[in-house]
Amino acid sequence: MPQPRSLHRRHFIVGAAGAAGVLAAGDEGPFGATAFAQQSARPDQPLPDYVKWKNEEAMIVHSKNTLETKRDFFGTSGIMPGDELFVRNNLPAPNEEIVADRDAWEVSVEGVQKPRNLTVGQLKNIGIETVAAVLQCSGNGRDFFAHKASGTQWRVGAAGNLFWSGVPIAAVVEHLGGLVQGRRYMTGTGGETLPKGIDPKTVIVERSVPIAAMEHALLAWEMNGKPVPLAHGGPLRLVIPGYYGVNNVKYVKRLAFTEQESDANIQRTGYRVRPVGVKGAPDQPSMWEMNVKSWVTHPLKQTEDGPVLIYGVAFGGINTVKSVDVSTDGGKTWKQARFLGADFGRFAWRSFVFAADLAPGSYTIASRANDTQGRTQPETFEPNERGYGHNGWRDHAVSVTVT
Repeated sequence: MPQPRSLHRRHFIVGAAGAAGVLAAGDEGPFGATAFAQQSARPDQPLPDYVKWKNEEAMIVHSKNTLETKRDFFGTSGIMPGDELFVRNNLPAPNEEIVADRDAWEVSVEGVQKPRNLTVGQLKNIGIETVAAVLQCSGNGRDFFAHKASGTQWRVGAAGNLFWSGVPIAAVVEHLGGLVQGRRYMTGTGGETLPKGIDPKTVIVERSVPIAAMEHALLAWEMNGKPVPLAHGGPLRLVIPGYYGVNNVKYVKRLAFTEQESDANIQRTGYRVRPVGVKGAPDQPSMWEMNVKSWVTHPLKQTEDGPVLIYGVAFGGINTVKSVDVSTDGGKTWKQARFLGADFGRFAWRSFVFAADLAPGSYTIASRANDTQGRTQPETFEPNERGYGHNGWRDHAVSVTVT
């Protein structure tokens, strides 16, 4: 089966079924809308220097810190190449000097019986595991919301499925004598250079997640079998399978097991789900566990009419994805697709394919994923102030004209 690379074939005119959005400047950082303004995407905007190694044809450059994978570059292998993976940085990436000697990078581990600093080199002697997991920005799908929440207007391309290799955090905790009693959260702190003259808590990337997330989490130094690139958090990244990308702290320099959530803005008021027009507050739901989701990536047409293979990706967030249904009539009828390739585990996505016989005409093609806990991707998704977590299948559908 050939791997699709482009939607722009002469038999198809393909577009999003949801309303097309204008790319907005800015994205939610923990420090407000104007502290680090981001430019709108332009078709001719070049790759920033620190990601010149990316496949330029595969990327939409929204800003220096936000690059999106084009919908027709997801492929069918199940694993996304690193040079086609989206980029979302809350702060500019540190200087490349930090990856000159990767094994020398240190992380402080606190809230354990024997707290200490450990280098990457030392972590490599404690243990190693590899997990396939979806990395997805909290705002993936933001462009589909009618109220046009401020921030990068992601469609589907702020997500990727990758192999991560590193030491299980549970092994690190055991190595350091276990947790101090009463620890309820795992808190990761990033090692970005902070702007001078600003309260660090307003800008620092520091996220807390429930302690249960430790069970599957890694301190990762490899991505797809290679050292984690600087743009994606190298030399050391916190990887929490099933959790939104913001919790997977880059350049992690501190891993603390704490009684309370971090009081950094990015945790206290940032990445909180609330009604449109409401400000962020600590008592609102935090963007932690991902929800079940899928989308079509490649309608393919071999002849003027007849058989069409429809491809896509699906994942269950914190749970295993069980099945995917596909509709070619805008959700009136559904039929089950089949998964492609290997099953990489609970936290990975699955590529799927569905064979349809389409006569000339117009079609709305949608996918709807189901997980092993009985959750089904909904038709619509209630708007929220920051445009987080959209998994409604209707907005993620594509409109296809077969000629």
